Amino acid sequence: MVINIPERIPNWIDGKQQPAQTGAWFDKINPANGSVLCQSARSGKADIENAVLAAKRAQPQWADTPPVQRGLLLHKIVMGMMAHQAEIAQIVAAETGKSHKDAFGETGGAIQCGLFYASEGQRLYGKTTTSGTAHKYAMTVRQPVGIAGLIIAANTPIANVAWKVFPALICGNAAILKAAEDTPATAWIFGEIAQVAGLPSGVLNIVQGFGPEAGQPLVEHADVGILSFTGSTEVGRIIQRLAGERLTKISLELGGKNPLVVCDDADLENASKWVTLSAFSNAGQRCASGSRILIFDSVYDQFREMLIERIRRLKIGATDEDDFGPVINEGQLNNMLKAIKRAKTQGAVILHGGERLMDSIHRAGFYLSPTLIENVSPTAEISCTELFGPIAILYRVQNFEEALALANDSPYGLTACIHTCNLHRAIRFCDKVQTGVVVVNAGTYGSEPHMPFGGVKQSGNGTREPGTEALDIYSNLKDVYLNIDPAQL
Repeated sequence: MVINIPERIPNWIDGKQQPAQTGAWFDKINPANGSVLCQSARSGKADIENAVLAAKRAQPQWADTPPVQRGLLLHKIVMGMMAHQAEIAQIVAAETGKSHKDAFGETGGAIQCGLFYASEGQRLYGKTTTSGTAHKYAMTVRQPVGIAGLIIAANTPIANVAWKVFPALICGNAAILKAAEDTPATAWIFGEIAQVAGLPSGVLNIVQGFGPEAGQPLVEHADVGILSFTGSTEVGRIIQRLAGERLTKISLELGGKNPLVVCDDADLENASKWVTLSAFSNAGQRCASGSRILIFDSVYDQFREMLIERIRRLKIGATDEDDFGPVINEGQLNNMLKAIKRAKTQGAVILHGGERLMDSIHRAGFYLSPTLIENVSPTAEISCTELFGPIAILYRVQNFEEALALANDSPYGLTACIHTCNLHRAIRFCDKVQTGVVVVNAGTYGSEPHMPFGGVKQSGNGTREPGTEALDIYSNLKDVYLNIDPAQL
């Protein structure tokens, strides 16, 4: 299969492909085999400055374009994505190591997201309401913030692009997307599709590079009115601190250590399927990954054996016959291995996996065997730290109350799931679990593009993307009061 990735991935600034101002490049490594896939522009502060200047020039005219017309143009971008879905999927697969099948499905999700927001151009609602004063009329209208700085992760790269770019643009902002350094070509091809669709130059600028060199100047730039970041809680704190100094609007979608509860009345076969998918699909590289599995004591031993048997059947690799692929880079892999090693020294029992795959098929890539752990304290480091890999921990609980308490005993609060046939338990769990998303009898992931996604505690700052709630992030509300004089009628 021929993959159309340029040898060098440039920036998209002001409608043109440009290298970094310094002329520097960095290697993008294929995580499936360790080879150099391409080189990417290693951008810095000067490139961010150029992107901001281009966005400032383009944004007023884009804001003056009626929202319906903006939506029609975004629809053309979506049609371009549909026409090139297979090619986008090839690039996503090559950059992440996931199968083409999974990458194709992810691209389909990005297309759905784009269609949703393109249609929102016809529904960019304010509201009309009443006034307490005679002959006075009150309403609100939505207006763009100005320039949106968008910083994304590499785990689902084309979906992450769509989740931020489409709502930012439909609201009338110009955008600067700082692409994930591990998936530069995915962002690049989106920029090419947008350019071919006729998006005005400067409305969307895509800058490649590393976080400290390109991301931080974007965060610190005084002309960026809204910052949206998806990534680790650690980096989210830095962004909150830097951008908060100038009272910039900030949207943070951060990490998770998500609980999945298996009750004594659960369909154990279905539960084991969804635990496996939640913990290991996409190599566990989801903020919504199910990494804490809370099992009622009465079914613990039986369920553990069912889960181990299911995990043993998993196929690891980058083909459509495989269940999941490598983690995104070697640094991430090494961090996971160190965390597992520290847990073992503290008494953790490795039920399956825990090591890098070093056979002839896998040794050149960044593959971690699906890892299942028990005998870990809920307060241990590995219980409280997002690892972003195919690692899950089993915990034994006595009853529903203990399960709920342990589910909430976490610094994170992104997603949660419960498997039960008891309607009362399900509703109580949905009501009381401290997360932004909760699921009954499926997985900890699977949010849809028309629904708000985000978390509480250290999983975010209370904002929600996507859904119509994202429009509140990328637009400002203005109150409008109209006063009339009846004598002038």
